[in-house]
Amino acid sequence: MNNVFVYLEIEGKTVADVSLELLTKGRKLANQLGCRLEAIAAGCGLEGIEKQVMPFGVDTLHIFDAEGLFPYTSQPHASVLINLFKEEKPQICLMGATVIGRDLGPRVSSALTSGLTADCTALEIGDYEDKKAGKVYENLLYQIRPAFGGNIVATIVNPEHRPQMATVREGVMKKEILDENYKGEIIRHDVAKYVPEAEYVVKVIDRHVEKAKHNLKGAPIVVAGGYGMGSKEGFDMLFELAKELHAEVGASRAAVDAGFADHDRQIGQTGITVRPKLYIACGISGQIQHIAGMQESSIIISINNDPNAPINTIADYVINGTVEEVIPKMIKYYKSHSK
Repeated sequence: MNNVFVYLEIEGKTVADVSLELLTKGRKLANQLGCRLEAIAAGCGLEGIEKQVMPFGVDTLHIFDAEGLFPYTSQPHASVLINLFKEEKPQICLMGATVIGRDLGPRVSSALTSGLTADCTALEIGDYEDKKAGKVYENLLYQIRPAFGGNIVATIVNPEHRPQMATVREGVMKKEILDENYKGEIIRHDVAKYVPEAEYVVKVIDRHVEKAKHNLKGAPIVVAGGYGMGSKEGFDMLFELAKELHAEVGASRAAVDAGFADHDRQIGQTGITVRPKLYIACGISGQIQHIAGMQESSIIISINNDPNAPINTIADYVINGTVEEVIPKMIKYYKSHSK
């Protein structure tokens, strides 16, 4: 009762990074609330899954292991969560804002009439006063996300209905192991009690998962280009610089929309969130939507011919000049010093 739950997204037998990040956040929220952290693993052949999960401070792991639960289909997984939550009555449920989370979250929240905040960038615990009703609610989940195209940051609360549900994108929260030997309870459920046979009506006949072409999220150095790069050819310079630095190339939404870079390289509120050791922003103005996806970078260098570009306010170093002038000099310098 009243615990924090995290739905684990599982590909084969591997728990997704976004779920492990949410376990880290969930552990902190549970500590603040003085309750337990529980996790739900639904799939097939999940022996030993607890080794991936328990070190993040999970007090109870609910395992639903049945053939029809992998690959993911909407109905069985929704039934698992809805029926488990009717029994356990959690106060908070977190899941990744992935293709699966975006499909599953609304189904569960709708069935339980609980409400859901999508794409949160921060989660906190706090109080809320409803002045109209003259009520004070304590220890609510603050579900924080950009709104109105990223022009404001909204804090959303759900005073009455439970669970308070939120989805969070991969890379937004930090993933930290609490204790390699953390001992939690494991409950292996009888799936048939939670999922009626009729829910397996959709069968996956063939499934093709394409691996990402790059590791933008895990790269220690990211060279990112904006609309200021001017063209697809302008981005070729960034790929050359990235090669010298052993970095990955990212892009702002404006650059992607203009066709300068592929969509899967987009960094920001509607793209990937990165936190590299070094982020080099080339010709990026730094709208709030882009900053939301890279502000956790350890060191930020901005190359821009506009001294008043918003990105300069969060940059550690600013190189004032055109990208056409600065980047070839950087490439030349690193080429001569890498031998």
